[in-house]
Amino acid sequence: MSEARSVPLPTTRWFKSSYSGANTTECVECARVDDDLLVRDSKLDAGPVVAVSGAAWRRFVAAVGTS
Repeated sequence: MSEARSVPLPTTRWFKSSYSGANTTECVECARVDDDLLVRDSKLDAGPVVAVSGAAWRRFVAAVGTS
């Protein structure tokens, strides 16, 4: 994401990663906003959020999938 913008987090629909740990201590939640992706620690609802462009996320997933 090249520009800072406000994202309405309270209305953002979050979902838990399918790779999150079953013991609830290693949970990551994601949300889509337009073509971008938001990532946060599910234990810290009001904590920091990482915003990643859709293009960057696709490159990351492709790179991880080949290792």
